[in-house]
Amino acid sequence: QVQVAVSGGGLVQAGGSLRLSCSASGSIFSIAVTAWYRQAPGKQRELVATITSGGDTNIADSVKGRFTISRDSAWNTVYLQMNSLKPEDSAVYYCNCRTYSGSYSDWGQGTQVTVSS
Repeated sequence: QVQVAVSGGGLVQAGGSLRLSCSASGSIFSIAVTAWYRQAPGKQRELVATITSGGDTNIADSVKGRFTISRDSAWNTVYLQMNSLKPEDSAVYYCNCRTYSGSYSDWGQGTQVTVSS
């Protein structure tokens, strides 16, 4: 199984930047895809970005050009670099991993990102 822990959220002014970290533990070599999601109050959880074990990335249109996803060389931490933040980016951000066998990590508590105008 894979467990994840996220960190890096906080309060930032519009136009600012934050970097979120998703640290995986357990069977990290079974991870096929790592994804960042976010959920704002009263809204559905939204897929923000994904990165595969092969390094292929995908970014949601709503954040394309402002957010990037990457991972460290040890393959156990995935980052979400968020630039030019907007108030509508405010949400709880979650990380989730899917393994090659099709199982998923738990969602965990996520990290709050608040962007003030």
